[in-house]
Amino acid sequence: MILLTPDLRERLLANGRERGADHVPVVKFFNPLGEGVWLATELDDDGDTLFGVADLGCPELGSFSLEELASITLPFGMGIERDILFTGDFPISVWAEAAREAGSIRAAERILYRARQARRDGV
Repeated sequence: MILLTPDLRERLLANGRERGADHVPVVKFFNPLGEGVWLATELDDDGDTLFGVADLGCPELGSFSLEELASITLPFGMGIERDILFTGDFPISVWAEAAREAGSIRAAERILYRARQARRDGV
């Protein structure tokens, strides 16, 4: 799977030129066989350094390498995947706080979207 389409790359680079903004994640990468979720908001001009939340068992806000993600070889010839249905919807600060409180990005995702749906339903 191509981890970044040209459109996603452009959006990440544009966000990277706006340092310090509380961007909504542009892309979500995940390990389809286990732990490992990454939400990226920005890409440096080097084309490799992403910024966002990385969760390998303990969610942390910081930088990570696109090249390293792409080079990971999993069993059965699989690799890191891009969640093609991911929409972001919340600023990275909200994701980071929710992930720290919930213990993972996956748990935070369930909580954030349930809370948003409850607000929409008037609950």
